[in-house]
Amino acid sequence: MKFGVIVFPGSNCDHDAWFAVNRNLGQRAQFIWHDSASLGDIDAAILPGGFAYGDYLRCGAIAKFSPVMAAVRKFAADGGLVLGICNGFQILVEAGLLPGALMRNRNLKFICREVRLRTETLDSPFTAAAEPGQILRMPIAHGEGCYVADERTLDELEAEDRVAFRYVDNPNGSMRDIAGILNARRNVMGMMPHPERATEPLMGSSDGLVVFRSMAMAGEPAALQL
Repeated sequence: MKFGVIVFPGSNCDHDAWFAVNRNLGQRAQFIWHDSASLGDIDAAILPGGFAYGDYLRCGAIAKFSPVMAAVRKFAADGGLVLGICNGFQILVEAGLLPGALMRNRNLKFICREVRLRTETLDSPFTAAAEPGQILRMPIAHGEGCYVADERTLDELEAEDRVAFRYVDNPNGSMRDIAGILNARRNVMGMMPHPERATEPLMGSSDGLVVFRSMAMAGEPAALQL
């Protein structure tokens, strides 16, 4: 399976994502620059963490205008897998590919530490390799990670089983403890925790591989998944 890691000016987790896919997952990954008009022949796109365009205005507010985002939108519309991590999640929300918004943390401070997540659904190409209700340990590193949405949107996410992960101990005030969500077609996911920083024991946890393994499984021919 071939992954494309989108690189914006200010991305700082792009190499982490590349390493997680190439070295820890054993799949192929390539970098795709922000001004590219095409994603090429990839099977999945990753929008990594960082501070795209310095996060001026709002996190992700400028990045959504990058030329590459037109290609990301088309890729998602055609059913391609798109994973947004931290700043990537913020960009997907700003671009309208996911609902809601990400606001400043409840304590108005940048938080960088390990958190525990509960897997809320296995019905997605990002969580299918997990166990029901599996608790995953991953780090967070964000100042604007508080997920908010109107009650109608939150109820819709719940009713359609589109909450992918919840915080066990909510670190940032996210509504309904939401840490990751899916789009209606279930081929786009955004999450604030960093699975790419939890892909081998030396990192303190390899739980993040669940996300990438799930994506790799989704990209395999059906015969190979049996």
